[in-house]
Amino acid sequence: MPEYHLPISFPTNPDYSRQAVEVPGTRKPGQTAAYPFMTLDSPGALTTCWEIFEEGLRRSKGGPVFGRRPLVSKEPLKFADRYEWESWPRIDARRRAIGSALHSLFKKGTLGGGQLETVGIWSKNSPEWQLVDMALHAYAKVGVALYDTLGKDAVETTVVFATSDHVQFLLNVAPSVPGMKMVVIMDDIPTESKNILVAWGKDKKVQVLDLFDLEAIGAADLVEPVKSRPDQLATICYTSSTEPDQGALLTHGNLANAVHAQLSGYVPDGDICAISYLPLAHIYERVMALCNLAMGGRIGYSTGDPLRLLEDMQILKPTFVATVPRVLNRVYQAAMANASAPGLKGVLFRRATEVKLQQLHATGQRTHALYDRLVFSKVAAVFGGRVQLMYGMTENGGTCTHVWQYDPSSGGTVGPPLANTEIKLIDVPSMGYFSEDKPSPRGEICFRGDHAFKGYYKDEKNTKATIDADGWVHTGDVGLMDQHGRLKIIDRVKNIMKLAQGEYVALENIENVYSSCPLVAQIFVHGDSLQSYLLAVAVPDPMGRHVSSSDIPALEESLSDPKVNAAILSELTKTAQENKLKGFEQVKRIHLTMEPFTVENGCLTPTFKIKRKETYEAYKKELDALYALPLPASSKL
Repeated sequence: MPEYHLPISFPTNPDYSRQAVEVPGTRKPGQTAAYPFMTLDSPGALTTCWEIFEEGLRRSKGGPVFGRRPLVSKEPLKFADRYEWESWPRIDARRRAIGSALHSLFKKGTLGGGQLETVGIWSKNSPEWQLVDMALHAYAKVGVALYDTLGKDAVETTVVFATSDHVQFLLNVAPSVPGMKMVVIMDDIPTESKNILVAWGKDKKVQVLDLFDLEAIGAADLVEPVKSRPDQLATICYTSSTEPDQGALLTHGNLANAVHAQLSGYVPDGDICAISYLPLAHIYERVMALCNLAMGGRIGYSTGDPLRLLEDMQILKPTFVATVPRVLNRVYQAAMANASAPGLKGVLFRRATEVKLQQLHATGQRTHALYDRLVFSKVAAVFGGRVQLMYGMTENGGTCTHVWQYDPSSGGTVGPPLANTEIKLIDVPSMGYFSEDKPSPRGEICFRGDHAFKGYYKDEKNTKATIDADGWVHTGDVGLMDQHGRLKIIDRVKNIMKLAQGEYVALENIENVYSSCPLVAQIFVHGDSLQSYLLAVAVPDPMGRHVSSSDIPALEESLSDPKVNAAILSELTKTAQENKLKGFEQVKRIHLTMEPFTVENGCLTPTFKIKRKETYEAYKKELDALYALPLPASSKL
């Protein structure tokens, strides 16, 4: 095998004042210049997902790779307080067996028949999800990641790997999906239940078997892996950043290039262990998993219960956590509640925070011998106590920018472009953002590179609207490039709306501000172009208390009290003013509910972003009633 250059370490004394440089001659009217990038042709670059696994297998020295907490009981639901692991050699043998079986079934015509040899995967995160994906990479099949909020129209494949609860849905819709020929059960189920599904499948003319059945077929007739080319399609990944969801076409080269760039500047210290809980159906989690696999590391999968996530981490003790702001915000708010604690505890926490921030801004150093032990070890313990690194958009392979280690003034930025990414900003006149703005250019963020997706599946119109003639992908995010060459995301071209008085508001940005208020767990901000002010639906935070179903009615009743509503709105307004939201950007009325926004009730995407249309429809009656009230006294600010 070739020698891959990874991870790529930072220089000993980096110049934080010049983290990105313009490419001479690339500036155009209404645009900033572009910035350079690393390609698939760069020396020692990973180029396919097959290479990623083989490199990890070589580095692993036969160690563990995929782990889970064993299920102790279903009633009540209980998991063991340990992780059990499968080794790299064992997973290698299993992926070859699964891949060989699929290769033969497609070759015989039992599966396939369309333009692409696609294979669907529909499951929560699990070792089996990753195992099947590795098998598809090794045998040149195209993975299609499915999830609950995708309709049956997305199931355009002849074979789907799914957990038993989803198998029932697939067999129900089988008559309207005539191309589906096989369903493979991914989880362990009783023999009697399996037999029922197999018989039901025969009635629907769909072959049903379990994963071990398929592995046995492949093990009996092993085929050597097919070494894919970088330009071959690896996955169709449905992106939740568009409505309706669209399938982004990503090649082996796209994913491998993203992984290689992510490993630039990150040198792990000792054990490499990640927690997998963000949906593998989304490319962000998948690329982060591939980064760990490339280094020969191991991945522990969460139980899938959000309420057990921190428990999972405390048992696993990961060194790497890919996360999203929603998770970090909750931990941050819980930690900062200590700042207002009475007596010595509050004084100590405030002093420790002040000293560490001063040190960070002066030197970039993140550790402190005394205060880490006395104060922040408790915060670190929430994630297991060993985290070394905490980190996208589907169309860029979850890869675009990265904050440099120990950068003392990186707060509020997303860092400079990664080595594989060209970035430029283009004018957004309707929002007042221009590439010639001083002191920093501002505009819509566009990127280009070997990790950029190839288009949307069967959607030429939106492909052309997103990727321009020169290959630049238009993200819909608005950014500024600071004097050190770091990008800062400041707005969103999409999800902006105009109020009745003509002012533009960026709803996502406003939601991010209000989400920092410790009294609310979730918030949805809504505006109507015929109205002069904003409304919100807020889910209060129980402040660390466990809320059972029996508590809900009493809490809902208290939320209907006008005094409670006014008190929470007052705190939200304080948060808005502290963050310098303009008067017309501030919410004037709120509806309170104890029902959280979830993927299951259609209010969140699989990556926990608000689905605006669906959430509005869910609360249309309440929001319309708030707008029907007399105009608030402060609505014209």
